[in-house]
Amino acid sequence: MKQDSTRNTAYTVDCEDYVHVVKFNPFDSGDACSLIAYGGNNYVVVGTCRFQEEDAEVEGMQYKTLRTFHHGVRVDAIAWSPETRLDALPSQIRFCTAASDRKLRLFTSDLQDKNEFKTFDGHSDYINDLVFAPKEGQEVASVSDDHTCRVWDLEGNEKAHFVLRSPGMSVCWHPEEAFKLMVAEKNGTIRFYDLITQQAILSLECEQTPLMSADWCLKNTLKIGAVAGSDWLIWDITRSSYPQDKRPVHVDRARLFRWSQVNENLFATTGYPGKTTTQLLVHHLGHPQPILTGTAAVGSGLTWHRTLPLCAVGGDHKIFFWVTEM
Repeated sequence: MKQDSTRNTAYTVDCEDYVHVVKFNPFDSGDACSLIAYGGNNYVVVGTCRFQEEDAEVEGMQYKTLRTFHHGVRVDAIAWSPETRLDALPSQIRFCTAASDRKLRLFTSDLQDKNEFKTFDGHSDYINDLVFAPKEGQEVASVSDDHTCRVWDLEGNEKAHFVLRSPGMSVCWHPEEAFKLMVAEKNGTIRFYDLITQQAILSLECEQTPLMSADWCLKNTLKIGAVAGSDWLIWDITRSSYPQDKRPVHVDRARLFRWSQVNENLFATTGYPGKTTTQLLVHHLGHPQPILTGTAAVGSGLTWHRTLPLCAVGGDHKIFFWVTEM
């Protein structure tokens, strides 16, 4: 693992294939290392990371692959289950993927002999995002270009079905709001659904399109962020259904928005992959300009570390990592 100053990345990990999606485990797995999963054209790799920012004995970064899961089709999104544990005997790895064949796949492994996967069928178009229930991990929610949000049990049975007015781009499930689901639509509307009554209870408006990505702030449940067109937008849901703050960021068009897991004022956005590079910007609400600008060769995906102000983007046979200030 080398320090890489040419593209101002802090670290890079070499991968066997083009990385379409990369995801740090947002849950505590009981181990000092962080779990990371990334997806390529036909497999998912699960590995562990440890950084010098959290452990003085590590030189730069340590990365180790735990297992490669054959997937057979391009991986478009990955969600971790809170049931993933590295401190149990045997350990349990559980995650779900969305793939280009419009199916969800639930993988469970003990990293030894037990490797199972189940396929969830139902979406009739491209699946854009998915998330596990954050407390017990017994359900998975997914959103699709088929204008639906669906909630599944771990057997692949559909437990809830919300009809949307445009493609569903992002779905979030907050650990402090276990009975609410946030769904962001391409038409610029973000809705919150009550999972008990299965009714919409609140909506936010971008007033611009296309909304490509939205996220619910882990550290402050009242904050929602999104990218639409070339702007980032932030709402305080107690104040207004319209954004409190917005700024143009990416010249071409913004693609992803992700809040940091450690600071409610820190977030990252990415632009659309250009011909050669993708721009990553890290923003702090106290600063008028981005506090970090990175570029990745045809990057895709964006994920924050669970306990460090560090984010990662996938790319061409690489994962790029950037460390920022709090």
